[in-house]
Amino acid sequence: MTDFSADDAMTVAASRYLADGAVCFVGIGLPSTAANLARRTHAPNLVLVYESGTLGSKPEHLPLSIGDGELADTADSVISVPEVFNYWLQPGRIDVGFLSGAQIDRFANINSTVIGNYADPKVRLPGAGGAPEIAASCGEVVVLLRHSRRTFVERVDFVSSVGFGTGAGCREKWGLRGRGPQVVVTDLAVLRPDPSTCELTLTALQPGATVDAVRDATGWDLAVADDVELVPPPTVDELTVLRKLQATLVPAARGPTP
Repeated sequence: MTDFSADDAMTVAASRYLADGAVCFVGIGLPSTAANLARRTHAPNLVLVYESGTLGSKPEHLPLSIGDGELADTADSVISVPEVFNYWLQPGRIDVGFLSGAQIDRFANINSTVIGNYADPKVRLPGAGGAPEIAASCGEVVVLLRHSRRTFVERVDFVSSVGFGTGAGCREKWGLRGRGPQVVVTDLAVLRPDPSTCELTLTALQPGATVDAVRDATGWDLAVADDVELVPPPTVDELTVLRKLQATLVPAARGPTP
């Protein structure tokens, strides 16, 4: 099995950043797919925490939402939503958070609220949910996004979740516990914050991508590392597990058989 899509490459690459035994706050969609892939491959002891209050979920199918009953049925414990935030997230008990959004800027601030002016937006999005707290308090954050100029913008229309604000020192000034976004994984590349400026910098290319292609898909003058690495393509084992996971979405959407 060698055929894979850009989304497959992004999902697999993101899953590799999750260490065995880590506690991960998971969002629905590609972040959930990546986290569940990691648990089924190199990180069997990964602890998945979902915003609905499920701790240590081990879903057999990819959840359709944070309210999917499979998350509660397979969890080590189910607690209230306020407890998840007050007793787990804010005190620093979550190692890594997986986030996505509609826009991201050069300092990894994320917008999932509106496109355009807040008072009169072109598009009103679902909103941030728990993402602001995840971005503020997780040990670190991994961001998954498809790469385009519509998504990677000079300045987000609305800051739903803080990355590094306007640059180095902002998180510390605002008293944010976590280290913020430490890696942004896209279908074209991997970006990391510069240690000095906190500006996102191209550090690795996905299979088949080029530096020029990533720059063309970015809405600012993207910084490029001196030594840009190549992301290893998905292995046969990773793709096999991913395909099995993806296949669970259709039966889950249909609901239980009468």
